[in-house]
Amino acid sequence: MTDVADLAQSLREVFGRAQRALREQGGRRGLTASQTEALGYVFRDGPMTITALANRQHVRSQSMGATVGVLRERGLVTVTPDPGDGRQKVVAVTAEARELIAEGRSVRTDWLAKQLETLSPAEQRTLAAAHSILDRLFP
Repeated sequence: MTDVADLAQSLREVFGRAQRALREQGGRRGLTASQTEALGYVFRDGPMTITALANRQHVRSQSMGATVGVLRERGLVTVTPDPGDGRQKVVAVTAEARELIAEGRSVRTDWLAKQLETLSPAEQRTLAAAHSILDRLFP
């Protein structure tokens, strides 16, 4: 029987290496990790206030304001007053950001496909079977 704690540690390490490798392939396009993360939140979850974004990243609103300022200067987000609370600012991604994200995803997918092609057909089938299991663990 497999020791669950050992398996958990091993999988965590493999997932960490996979995440780093994929991140390197897509590139950050000159953005810091926190800028990339903030942009990702707004892309996935839709427009949100700077305060909500700061809470997601567990940073102060002032720090997030600086991060958003850089994203705004790069043309990746827009910042508008919150219609419900004029003191708040709402951050939304731009078309340029959507293109940048799509390009990065495409590069990472192509890279991963090339890595998978180095595996035997049996190994590819094993990974396909593991995918359904991992999908249940991380819905």
